[in-house]
Amino acid sequence: MKYYSTNKQAPLASLQQAVIKGLAEDKGLYMPENITALDSHIISSMKNMNLQQIGNIIAQSFFGDSIEADVLNNIVNETLQFDIPLINLHDNIYSLELFHGPTLAFKDVGARFMARLLKYFIKKKGIKDINVLVATSGDTGSAVANGFFGVKGINVYILYPKKKVSDIQEYQFTTLGENIFALEINGTFDDCQTLVKSAFMDKELNSKKCLTSANSINIARFLPQSFYYFYAYAQLDKINKAKKLVVSVPCGNLGNLCAGLVAHKMGLPIEHFIAANNKNNVFSNYLKTGVFIPKPSVSTYANAMDVGNPSNFERITDLFSIYSSPYQAITKQISGHSYNDTRVAKTMQHVYGTYNYILDPHGAIAYQALIEDESLKIDKSGVFLETAHPAKFKNIVDDILGIDINVPDALQTFMRGKKQSIELEKDFTEFKNYLLH
Repeated sequence: MKYYSTNKQAPLASLQQAVIKGLAEDKGLYMPENITALDSHIISSMKNMNLQQIGNIIAQSFFGDSIEADVLNNIVNETLQFDIPLINLHDNIYSLELFHGPTLAFKDVGARFMARLLKYFIKKKGIKDINVLVATSGDTGSAVANGFFGVKGINVYILYPKKKVSDIQEYQFTTLGENIFALEINGTFDDCQTLVKSAFMDKELNSKKCLTSANSINIARFLPQSFYYFYAYAQLDKINKAKKLVVSVPCGNLGNLCAGLVAHKMGLPIEHFIAANNKNNVFSNYLKTGVFIPKPSVSTYANAMDVGNPSNFERITDLFSIYSSPYQAITKQISGHSYNDTRVAKTMQHVYGTYNYILDPHGAIAYQALIEDESLKIDKSGVFLETAHPAKFKNIVDDILGIDINVPDALQTFMRGKKQSIELEKDFTEFKNYLLH
């Protein structure tokens, strides 16, 4: 399998090249040259498989000709050593709880997979001294930091916006030390993302440092997120609820939605996708107007979605470029909604009071979009992605619901650590000098 750039101006890359480069030379994002549709009988048989077995089938389709089968299976099995429950919240509405990994966020899947893939390249190909750059608005930083912690030959630099992540999220990636370096940027997530992208385009920096990204712009971070779309379908298929499936995805950088669209292109019969935005509604506005206009991000309760210029938009448009009218095809497959913090709080209160279920702000946005969308009819099943444990946003959740939510032991351990971070301005020269020295 080769990987091409969405900008179509860079040479095809091998898996190793695509993963280690992160971003193509022409500033485009890598996409698999071929997305093979699975036989419908294979998809149907998944209802009798566990998460690891399903993950192995999908991984073999993407990466099977680049990595030995037994090695790839081990990478998948080590990645997916936790449950992903599908909870029937009410009627035909289901919550896919993606927060049962080590850092209690959905990004554990992609981060753990990528970390193990890079370990393979280091050992098998003799690559060393890799520097992973990560911009985070919260959960990416914690997932990547913990996925790569202690991996020899890899240094990880987490760039995060000062005072714009939750306390627990911050402690998850600032207390590790060793090969994890937390850079507290005086700016927004978009500023952090710009610094990372600028680093990849700087010739001097790349001549002296081997740089890659562990954001969803990296092919090894975003593709494994398709695993749990197949798994959710399989669980519903087991109880004869998979027909006419609608999935609502909380959207920030659009990597999670893009992974779902890739799963659909592989033959997964999801009827419709819903892109759920917070006040940073660049993508939902695009779905309504046909015009994509990035804008400065603003802080909200759902901080992982505080993205004003989502990188994976170009992957989504690339997936639909085969159509004579790409925008029409996109809006047929995806609808969008956006909500402010007031609406998010009301949704959290309603679901908790009515169903005794605690939503985090991101899941609340996905839930509200699902129940409001016209695509969800009485004979359809709806799944919304609950992407992070509500305790990661304890102050917000406690205040909105009037409770004292229990903090799992895994999170309490981080809170006992000592914060280690370096403050930087949103200035590329300062960031570049830091990396070089």
